[in-house]
Amino acid sequence: MKNKIISAEEAISFLRRGDTVMVGGFMSCGTPEILMDEIVKKGIKDLHVIANDSGVPGRGIGKLIGSKLVKKLTASHIGLNQETGAQMVAGELEVELVPQGSLAEKIRAGGAGLGGVLTPTGVGTEVENGKQKITLDQVEYLIEMPLKADVALLRGSIVDKGGNVYYNATTKNFNPMMATAAKIVIVAAEKIVEVGELDPNYVMTPGIFVDYIVGGEV
Repeated sequence: MKNKIISAEEAISFLRRGDTVMVGGFMSCGTPEILMDEIVKKGIKDLHVIANDSGVPGRGIGKLIGSKLVKKLTASHIGLNQETGAQMVAGELEVELVPQGSLAEKIRAGGAGLGGVLTPTGVGTEVENGKQKITLDQVEYLIEMPLKADVALLRGSIVDKGGNVYYNATTKNFNPMMATAAKIVIVAAEKIVEVGELDPNYVMTPGIFVDYIVGGEV
C-alpha cells in the first residue's frame, strides 16, 4: 500500500502559483488550518480559491485573504471577513458569489463528471448574468457549470493510513464533495489510525479519493 502520509511542507509543494484550490470548511469549521499556515509561509500567490466562504480574519481562508494570496474567490458569501470586501472594492480580489446550494451542486457535478446542473435559483437576478437558461415544463432554469480544482485541501477528524476519512459533526460540510472534484486531494488529519481501526460505517470519504494525509491538525 502506498504511504500517503507526508508533511505539511511536502503537501503544499503540490500547489503552484495560479492554481485553483478547493478548501473545505464553513466559517472556518472544517478548514485545515495547518495547510492554510503553510500556504502563507510559502507565499503562494494568485490562487483561485473555491470555498463556502472566506473564513474570518486570522482563521481559515482568512489567513490567505489577509496575506493577499488569493486572486479570485468563488464562494457563497464573504460577510464574515471585512478584508475580503475591502480587497474586492479596491479591485485587488475578484469575487464570484454563488448561492450556497448551487455551489455545492456545481462541485458535486465536477466530481461526478456531469456537464452541469439545472437550478431555478438565481433566475431573474444578477446571478443569471452570462449564464445559459433553459425552459422545462414552463419553468426557467439556469445551467450551472461544474467546478473542479487542481488541489483540494480538506480537514479530517479521524483518517486511517489508507486515506479513509471520518468528519466529526459539522466539520463535514463541503469536505466530502470537494474530495471528488480535484486532481490532488490532501487531508489534514486530527488523528491518524491504522487501516482497519476506523469502522467502515463511519467512513465519509473513501481512501480512493485521498492522495495524501498530513498529521497534526487541531
